Amino acid sequence: MFLFLLSAMIAAPAFSYDFFVYEPPVHQTPQQVYAPPIPDYVVFAGDTINLCRYDLRERFDREILAFSYMHSTTFLLIKRARIYFPVIEPLLDADTVPDDFKYLALIESYFNPRVVSPAKAAGIWQFMASTAEHYGLEVNEQVDERFNIEKSTHAACLYLKHAYSLYNDWVTAAASYNVGTRRISKELEEQRVSSALDLYLNEETSRYVFRILAAKAIIENPQRYGFNLLDSDYYQPVQTRVVEVNGPVENWADWAIENGTTYARLKDFNLWIRDRKLDNPKGNTYQVKIPVLE
Repeated sequence: MFLFLLSAMIAAPAFSYDFFVYEPPVHQTPQQVYAPPIPDYVVFAGDTINLCRYDLRERFDREILAFSYMHSTTFLLIKRARIYFPVIEPLLDADTVPDDFKYLALIESYFNPRVVSPAKAAGIWQFMASTAEHYGLEVNEQVDERFNIEKSTHAACLYLKHAYSLYNDWVTAAASYNVGTRRISKELEEQRVSSALDLYLNEETSRYVFRILAAKAIIENPQRYGFNLLDSDYYQPVQTRVVEVNGPVENWADWAIENGTTYARLKDFNLWIRDRKLDNPKGNTYQVKIPVLE
């Protein structure tokens, strides 16, 4: 049998790959890809950044290209912004932090409220546990306020205002959110410059501010960058009512049913709840959101 197969293989004609060659129809037009427009300048937190400077222009261009051709992800960012911007904007205003910092939250988490980074940063503002606790957030096995949008936004504002007090520059304060004020301050001193835009930094931090600027440009004018949405395409905020909890909860699933919802929906709107129960030995008061569904 083996000799028969061997002789058959020797006798077989040489295999040709010619039939794999693809010849497009004459009438077919290749896909057209265009370079997204780059403005001469952008404005962040009231400061004008001149993009005519070669390095700033190329760094902005890189991020605009990434967002413009990362279609599914960018569509999600645009749609999710309709949910989270109305929550974040008044909180930034109340804490006297420029409105543009809502784009920092966007690029930190892509507005995925469940996200936890490989380094264990969590929530839409991506706080590490130690930093969160430093700025007044509760972080333990039962409660993690990094997932509380209102409280984590306030904590981020405290950080950003502290950074601004060091640099008197919102752009540099934004850059420090990625790598910390200690590192930024050290580099500013050693490189003899006053703005993070002029620093030589690792690639991630060097790109960080420009990712914020690119996200702002696209979300403010999606059509300019090829993203066309009807108003009905955007995700819409869901109305909620608040129930105060200032004692223990033996079982959150039972509590949810007693309050007219399900455990799954309770978690959707209160991701800071991290356990099936709440001991609450200190008698803290928690604002629990219940969705109001038609």
